[in-house]
Amino acid sequence: MKFSVKSREFEITLHDTPTAEAIRKALPIEVTALRWGDEIYCPTDVDLPKEPDARELVEVGEVAYWPPQGAIALFFGKTPVSTDERPRAASACNVFGTFEVDLEFLRSVPDGAPIRFFE
Repeated sequence: MKFSVKSREFEITLHDTPTAEAIRKALPIEVTALRWGDEIYCPTDVDLPKEPDARELVEVGEVAYWPPQGAIALFFGKTPVSTDERPRAASACNVFGTFEVDLEFLRSVPDGAPIRFFE
């Protein structure tokens, strides 16, 4: 799976999870970026439940599905609820993949930027 924003493409390595499979089947997904600290989240029309291993504490470079807003979240640094240098989601999310982080570039992505998730 990949995502593109501001004319750049990033590869996402998917985990073997129900969420990853559901997101892959829903592709392509075209959404708008919203920023929350060093997280980009993108509300989608995909409606999935929270998985048993959902978690708030995530790692830089993880991509997750956030059930409360049906959003795909890209984590690349601290968020407003982080208690240390690691990213923390607002509530438990389904981590379903990883991507290579370009911190300077991702910090330049503004609210409202179009993002496309595709195969």
